[in-house]
Amino acid sequence: MKRRTFVRTTGLIGAGLMLNKFSWARQSEFPVVRVEPAKRKFRSEAVEAAIREFQAAVKNKELAWLFENCFPNTLDTTVTFHTTDGRPDTYVITGDIDAMWLRDSTAQVWPYLAFMKQDQPLQQLIAGVINRQTRCILKDPYANAFYDDDNKTGYWKSDLTDMKPGVHERKWEIDSLCYPVRLAYHYWKISGDTSVFDTQYKEAVKTILQVFRDQQRKSGNGSYKFQRRTEHATDTLPMSGYGYPVNPVGLICSAFRPSDDATVFLFLIPSNFFAVTSLQQAAEIVTSVYSDADLAGELTALANEVEQALKKYAITQHPEYGKVYAYEADGFGNHLLMDDANIPSLLALPYLGAVPATDKVYRNTRKLILSPANPFFFKGTAAEGIGGPHVGKDMIWPMSIIMRGITSNNDAEIANCIELLRQTHAGTGFMHEAFHKDDPKKFTRSWFAWANTLFGEFLWKVYKERPHLLK
Repeated sequence: MKRRTFVRTTGLIGAGLMLNKFSWARQSEFPVVRVEPAKRKFRSEAVEAAIREFQAAVKNKELAWLFENCFPNTLDTTVTFHTTDGRPDTYVITGDIDAMWLRDSTAQVWPYLAFMKQDQPLQQLIAGVINRQTRCILKDPYANAFYDDDNKTGYWKSDLTDMKPGVHERKWEIDSLCYPVRLAYHYWKISGDTSVFDTQYKEAVKTILQVFRDQQRKSGNGSYKFQRRTEHATDTLPMSGYGYPVNPVGLICSAFRPSDDATVFLFLIPSNFFAVTSLQQAAEIVTSVYSDADLAGELTALANEVEQALKKYAITQHPEYGKVYAYEADGFGNHLLMDDANIPSLLALPYLGAVPATDKVYRNTRKLILSPANPFFFKGTAAEGIGGPHVGKDMIWPMSIIMRGITSNNDAEIANCIELLRQTHAGTGFMHEAFHKDDPKKFTRSWFAWANTLFGEFLWKVYKERPHLLK
């Protein structure tokens, strides 16, 4: 069973698809599908103002409708805000799964950072996400998803790993510890607020450093292992739960990908690039806020070590595309050439600030992963884009089309990405986890807030930087 199977009975309503006679009987080309105001979880005046601005300026009514539905979807349907011990505390579900992923929760509120200065309650909401993530990391830094209730035991309680109450799933993914650093760093840079950097946050940074070192596996397998009784090979790890062997060359092992699928070779290259950036950001926080030169030095040293190892072990020669970044490696000289739609991906490296978009190896890699040379690049009669093993063959993730557009500097490519997304929401007014390359009506997850909010982020970026593409 995969995370998409945790669909709650309220899934369609949560997404805002109010399938009642009134909404669908309206004599409108674009019926009201956003959840009604009284049922929204959080209202941001700044985000509502952005929606009004976009709708007034963009003459394409369908894009204006999609922006209104998708951009606020995280705020409308997934956040629960309160205070704990006098500090902001925000729990963020993914949508149809009542659990908080460290990755998804960061990505879901990320596009709202730019609006914080005009909206103090929104800033407090995001501060609450950072505070909650800090607690989660200290609870179990190897876990990827958590419950709101610290005592709850869930469906995966029988997994063969060190499961704790309050943990939804314990799949070790490097990006689970990178995303919270990304959020806190940019929150601080934009707002100037250091209140999220308390003693607990510093302990979380120390924990991240410790886990990354442990998973370099320089002396044995490290302290993490995971097995699940399942018919899905991507949901468990071989070799007694440690995964296939690696050569300890300085890279960090990631047992699972951001798709929550098991890695083949444990050195997941996009996530190692992300780790370098996150360690550098953590070092800056520790230096500026805590004045701890020793800890900052340790973070920087590890960042440099991983960066040097990437230069040596992440690049391989492709017969058609030249030097490219592998998706996974093992340090023995073996490489897996592919990309997965989930972020961090090779395609998304510039978006994460990990590799410049002008980097020659990235440009070669981009050509490879957006071609049939990538086994998970699918092209059909409805669209083309990247998918992954998580949902299966011929299923394109809107997230990959969005990321292709966000990381492009070519007007024609960006416009094509917008048009593909406009044509493949299957009349729902929302993005989905994945859809069939030949039939967008065959889709998974009607309520997937990350994809919705990311699409809103893409449209807002284009509106601000290339408004002529939205006419």
